Amino acid sequence: MEPTRFIWFDGDLVPWDQAHVHVLAHGLHYGTGAFEGIRVYATKEGPAAFRLGDHMRRMVASAKAFRIPLPWSADELAKVALEVVRANELSACYLRPIVFLGTGTLGINPTGASVHTAIAAWEWGAYLGKGALESGARVRVSSWRRIGHEALIPNAKGTGQYINSVLAKQEAITAGYDEALLLNYEGYVAEGSGQNLFLVKDGRVGTPPSTAGALEGITRDTVMTLLADDGHDVVEAMVTRSDLYYADEAFFSGTAAEVTPIREIDDRPVGEGKPGPVTRRAQELFMKAVTGKLEQYRHWLEYA
Repeated sequence: MEPTRFIWFDGDLVPWDQAHVHVLAHGLHYGTGAFEGIRVYATKEGPAAFRLGDHMRRMVASAKAFRIPLPWSADELAKVALEVVRANELSACYLRPIVFLGTGTLGINPTGASVHTAIAAWEWGAYLGKGALESGARVRVSSWRRIGHEALIPNAKGTGQYINSVLAKQEAITAGYDEALLLNYEGYVAEGSGQNLFLVKDGRVGTPPSTAGALEGITRDTVMTLLADDGHDVVEAMVTRSDLYYADEAFFSGTAAEVTPIREIDDRPVGEGKPGPVTRRAQELFMKAVTGKLEQYRHWLEYA
């Protein structure tokens, strides 16, 4: 990660290396926070944040779910995010808004802890690498299970619960794979360590529902909309492990991952072992949408 000039922190733009957090911050010890990831793309009209309002509304909802009193509205955070892009003179970047609990108490009960909000921006390329975007990622099913609705809130982006994803990611990387897939406690596929999953079988495009433990990803919703409008049959459906092996195509979606093909799962080639036509079409439509080249989806862009 290359530092940029400014980070917005609790209402002010401060130099990158002065955005400090106290070592006794509640969020550091217990993961009491919520966050988002947002991409800003270079377009002919200038830097454009993709579905910025949707991301900020989800962060407000996540904070509410975890009972964190976020002192800023979604609209206010969206305006600030664009200010951060302008202040850092970035044409394309990744935005990371976060709200977390600070000092004031260090027990499990967070009552009395201060609340801090920040938005940082930096340049970030292909999340799983350019090779994965072009040729597809190698993936394994993790031994770790996706956190369930009975234990946490998998459909909110809470900071602490992502240790579940970290464990799965580390396991996959150590074993020589690019990414992990997590099953839920019932044995159904939920999602990747930080991405939603799509499978293509006999022309039908499927993705696990939020009831399986999958995040209702904004990029996921984007891809479902783009493919459906393009004439594809797109459904939410429970996915078994065997479905992974029978799929004709598979790909990830996510703000960081964008649309990344999957060429292999558990040492078995997906389809012909290379990105298929539906995956390539999803990539094409997505990149055109985020860069303002599809008029009907330009409402998803907010310019800095």
